[in-house]
Amino acid sequence: MTVLWTVLIVVWVIAASALLGAPLVGWLLRRIEPGAQTVGVLRGGTWIGILERIAITGAIMSGYPEAVAVIIAIKGLGRYPELRDTPTAQRPQTTERFIIGTLASYVFAGLAGVLGAIALEAVR
Repeated sequence: MTVLWTVLIVVWVIAASALLGAPLVGWLLRRIEPGAQTVGVLRGGTWIGILERIAITGAIMSGYPEAVAVIIAIKGLGRYPELRDTPTAQRPQTTERFIIGTLASYVFAGLAGVLGAIALEAVR
């Protein structure tokens, strides 16, 4: 029975982290920039966010939070060329959205991972 609960907790927490993070980040960005026209949206951001939340939540739940540093490095190195090549007029808005969105996504994934780890510990 413990194995079943473990699987259910892992699947539910990772799915919640992956799927609920995108609307949360979108809501936050709209609250910060009410009525602003979206400028400098980086392609693939939603999918990248989903994958990184899965990775962060899974890393924390598996007891390997050091992996979060690797995820942050990959994201920064992967997005740097796009941010650098953004037209100068749009660069402040684009980088601000990138930083706020990324941090909000990471905080949400981290919180989900911690709650998932607590739930896993409770069923052991």
